[in-house]
Order: sequence, then structure tokens, then C-alpha cells
Amino acid sequence: MKKVKGLILCGGTGTRLRPITYYFQKTMIPIGSKQKPLLEYVVRLLSFHGIVDLAFLVNYKAEQIVNYFDDGSRFGVRVSYINDAPKLGGTAGSVLNAYRQGVAMIEDTLLVYYGDIVTTIDLDDLLNYHSSKRALATVALASGFTVRVGLADLDKNDKIRGFVEKPRLEKPVSIGIMALEGETIQDIEKLHKQKRKVDLMKDLIPHLVENGKPVYGYLTKAFWYDVGSTEAYEKLDHGSVDKSFAYLFR
Repeated sequence: MKKVKGLILCGGTGTRLRPITYYFQKTMIPIGSKQKPLLEYVVRLLSFHGIVDLAFLVNYKAEQIVNYFDDGSRFGVRVSYINDAPKLGGTAGSVLNAYRQGVAMIEDTLLVYYGDIVTTIDLDDLLNYHSSKRALATVALASGFTVRVGLADLDKNDKIRGFVEKPRLEKPVSIGIMALEGETIQDIEKLHKQKRKVDLMKDLIPHLVENGKPVYGYLTKAFWYDVGSTEAYEKLDHGSVDKSFAYLFR
């Protein structure tokens, strides 16, 4: 298997988490009974699976992250920091910036992790699956996502027949983790020439699919939770966090 570089997206302003993110970088909000930063759970998961060469793609309130994690040695990892370039918008732009700064390499496998997700996903299995498929991109997916709003059932005249309150989706949804071969950076370069803001899920993945490139989905039944909104954060069961992630703190 190729060298794996962990890229953690942790530069966003966290508008959906306001007013909390007026004071915290969104990846630094405290979770679990010990109130450790969300990002620490991400780092410990990566380290547990042997992914120790990490780059934090930072911007908003980056000082909070740097002050807490420093060079990463306290967590058994090596951390470098890449500040988002203003001319390279979007999540794919952050990856491209990491390449231009000499951190992400074409010959690497890039494990991209959205920093507001906590999960117990088996990253070894994800990467082995990605390698066995000889994929350019593998997106981690999960079924059973609960929609946080009610869905209306309308007839042809838009009359409401009923509501389904917070239904569970059985179709797979992205959980904010993907494996990318470094050569996909060349595709990001092409997309960036067309527009300034290039997103991984909205732009890069559809571009690869449309061009017949090998893109796969890795379905997991692991615990995962998107902490990216104030409502989600308020509903987070900190006891479940302690139980689910106890193995990372032994």
C-alpha cells in the first residue's frame, strides 16, 4: 500500500454552530464527559489506525488548534499546518493548497477527513478496500441517517397528505471521510481553472464519475455523528461518546 497522508479539514468558520463558534474553532468544541476537543477524537482515531503523518488544513481560529496539538507528538502523530489560500476556495481547494505547499504528494494516498465528524469507522478496512478496488476515490458511506426535519407528503395539487417526522434514510449518505489517490490533485487543478471554489463532494467526485474514473463507496455500520450544527451539538449524547470511543483513550 502507498504512503497514507491524513488531511483534516479544520479551517471552516462553523456558521451552523454559531454562537458557539464565535468563541471556538468548530473542531475544538468540547465533547464527551471529559470535554476534550472534537478534533482530538479524530486525531486519536487516525493514530489508532497507524495514520500518523497528518496535515491540518486551517484558517479560522487556527491558533486554538496549533496551541493544543503543537507538533502532534503528545498524540503519537506528526502534524503540519497548512493555512487555506484565499484564491483556492472550497474543500478541494484546501487539498490543492496542501499539494502546492509540498505536503500532499501525487504519489500518496490521501485520507481526507472533515473535522466536524466523529466516528469509529475502521480506517484500515476502508484503505484496504480502496486499494483492492484500485480506486482513485473511495467515499465512506452509512445508511440509516435520520433527517432532522419532517418530510411532507404532497399530492399532485400540493395538498399535504401527511408528514413523516424525522425519517431514517436507508440510502447511503456520505459521512465526511474519503480516500483519494494523489493523482486526483491534477483533476482539482483542472476544475480550479474553471472556477475559484472547488468542493470535493460537489465538484471533484462528480467530475471523476463523469469521466469514467474508478470511484467507489465504502459502506460502514460504525458509529458516526455530524457535530456541524448547534442543534446536532445540543443533542449529542456525551455518555455515548465516552462509551463509543473509550478504546482510543486506553
